[in-house]
Amino acid sequence: MVKIGLISDVHATPDPVSEALSIFQREGVDTILCAGDIAGYRAELEQTVALLLDSGCQAVLGNHDLWWLGRYDSGEGSPVEKYLRALPAVVEFSIEDKKIHMVHASPPESLMEGIKLLDEDAELLQDQKAYWSDYLRTFSADVLIVGHTHQVFAEQLGHVLVVNPGSTLFNHTCAILTLPEMVVQVFSLSGKKPVMTWNWGMFYATQSQVEPGQSSR
Repeated sequence: MVKIGLISDVHATPDPVSEALSIFQREGVDTILCAGDIAGYRAELEQTVALLLDSGCQAVLGNHDLWWLGRYDSGEGSPVEKYLRALPAVVEFSIEDKKIHMVHASPPESLMEGIKLLDEDAELLQDQKAYWSDYLRTFSADVLIVGHTHQVFAEQLGHVLVVNPGSTLFNHTCAILTLPEMVVQVFSLSGKKPVMTWNWGMFYATQSQVEPGQSSR
């Protein structure tokens, strides 16, 4: 039996990453994977990268990582620049007779076309399930790990188990995949209830409900 710790869309926020790593240590995971978007939104990128490096986490490039390099890469070779520049678009390996494929948004190497299976009430979108099941019909992996959409799911789409552990920052989640059983367990972070689907529209709707003079935090 092998346990794989899964995180994604950590967005330069180290505290929930640290908590996820502690959960993985407690649960005895063998490998840690991050499905991209290490940069973006928050400011503590250096500390976040240090945590991922120290944990031995394997990560892939996300769209925010690529955008960060386009804006801030000085070419001087800072540790953060070196780390993000070296991220692959895809990580593939086989373990327990299962082929794993990890990409930020969708295969083969998309950073933007995300797999969105849930509506805002976290109900499964049957048309999207049918679309992606057909899309993955000839896909060679047994497990596909993605991020990008800030949704939390583990869905069997045809012969492929598709797992999104959610954003450690926005969904307050991480996950553990156990092989060869193909079981996924989701863990909550930051003392908050997991948000199974999250987007900026939901955030702004919440802000608009705050009465004048009240804090939204």
